[in-house]
Amino acid sequence: MTELLVVIVTALAVIAAATLVGPRLGIASPLVLVAIGVGASFLPVFGSAHIEPEWVLEGVLPPLLYSSAVAMPSMNFRREFGAIGGLSVLLVVASALVLGAFFMLVVPGIGFAWGVALGAIVSPTDAVATSIIKQMAVSKRVVALLDGESLLNDASALVMLRTAIVATAATFSFWGAAGTFGYSVVVAMVIGWAVGRFNLMIRRSVTDATVNTVISFTVPFVAAVPATLLHASGLVAAVVAGIVTGRRAPRVLSARNRLSDSQNWRTVELVLEGAVFLTMGVQVKSVVTHVRDDHGGLGTAVLIAAGALLLTVLVRAAYVGPLLGVLAWRSRISLSHHPRILEFREKLSTPEGKRETLDRMSTRGHQVSETDLERFHLRVVRGIATTEYFLREPLGPREGAVVVWAGMRGAVTVAAAQTLPEDTPQRSVLVLIAFAVATMSLLVQGGTIGPLLRLLTPKAGEDESGGERTRIFELMRAATEAIPAPPKPAGVPTPQDRIVVRDHRLAVLAAQRSALLDARDNGTFDAEVLEKALADLDASQIAIEMRG
Repeated sequence: MTELLVVIVTALAVIAAATLVGPRLGIASPLVLVAIGVGASFLPVFGSAHIEPEWVLEGVLPPLLYSSAVAMPSMNFRREFGAIGGLSVLLVVASALVLGAFFMLVVPGIGFAWGVALGAIVSPTDAVATSIIKQMAVSKRVVALLDGESLLNDASALVMLRTAIVATAATFSFWGAAGTFGYSVVVAMVIGWAVGRFNLMIRRSVTDATVNTVISFTVPFVAAVPATLLHASGLVAAVVAGIVTGRRAPRVLSARNRLSDSQNWRTVELVLEGAVFLTMGVQVKSVVTHVRDDHGGLGTAVLIAAGALLLTVLVRAAYVGPLLGVLAWRSRISLSHHPRILEFREKLSTPEGKRETLDRMSTRGHQVSETDLERFHLRVVRGIATTEYFLREPLGPREGAVVVWAGMRGAVTVAAAQTLPEDTPQRSVLVLIAFAVATMSLLVQGGTIGPLLRLLTPKAGEDESGGERTRIFELMRAATEAIPAPPKPAGVPTPQDRIVVRDHRLAVLAAQRSALLDARDNGTFDAEVLEKALADLDASQIAIEMRG
């Protein structure tokens, strides 16, 4: 027990130190932790270190993915969902099949099905590894694509892995595999949505911020465990619960509860992400020893892993290139309609324009109510905001290169490799290949993504966030115009007068927050600038409530 406590305390200290020292050395902290873990694997206490993969897949990943989903701007996720779906499903399947053929050719004694199983293991990008890119100056669309992909592609990879393992002992059925995947995702989405809504219903009545945050720690597991028991994707369930929570929490939870959530979940993320990278390094020596005992050589497995990593990058580049072309074509189509839609929005913004539109549609035989027109107006506003977002954040060759090179492998690959059945042909070699792919991906791609970004970064242009902030302040000022000012006290303010003033300030903040959240749902402002404005409102509300 004492040794375990020493290991845990040391690990926490190492995670904290790497987080502080890594950026000062110009090295991402996850890479520092992997290197420290590899060094620690040669200590006697870690001589035969083995982490059960279920601890990572079912214990660590659900809260990490949930937390990332809560923090992800829901509108950006919605805007990029088509591209994210392709990267999460089509690219994973294509990569697994290509890698399956490669492994079948270069690893003696395994057939195509086992090759596809290993291909599915090394195909998905990792949400924890992708966190490296968030520490750098990169397009918000690139971050949205990489974030969304890493949140969802684990489900595709794990379903592909299970299907390939089943295919080694039975006849493969394409429709059966597609049905399994569809069932896994749909059931997980339903459970995640239900848990996300139910969690907010419970937590809105809990006023104690500490208790509220403790309840939030259970949410990813409450979503993931039932989904897993129903043979659906627990990871997707945790992600959907996080998206629902992130979108609804600002309207449901108090400012104090949201602040407590934010601070405590950042700590949880730091510890869990650091533990994942440390354990990756710590297990390397054990995996290498097993291969040496079973087969006597390591060079061939490492060369195969290097070839597999190169192949994943090439397949990814071959997919991302046409994807960017499709996204650029979609942006051009939206831009061609932009002037007409702007005119239509202006018309719907005035009572006369609304009446004219209703009369015109009535003469054409369409029965349209004012409510229907308001909904259509809202869709027009969101469509304009989306077009302006695409114009503001274009995806060119630089962004494409980042999307390709930032698709790193990590904890999911390492954990999934260890779930291979014990009777898998050359199992220890396959596990080593997966470990080597993940490690080389972190070291090579993670270690060079910074210089690559500096090389490709264009000259800094005009900062548009100032204009965004001005528009936000104008919206907040307009939101408070309908709130009457409190009556001025006749003499010295009494305690009741102070209560009236406090309630007025809280009402102003509530109106401003509602306006900003409506703008968030419509996508009319930059997500980061809007998030900062909402955080400032929360801080102001907490200060007023503390003064009583």
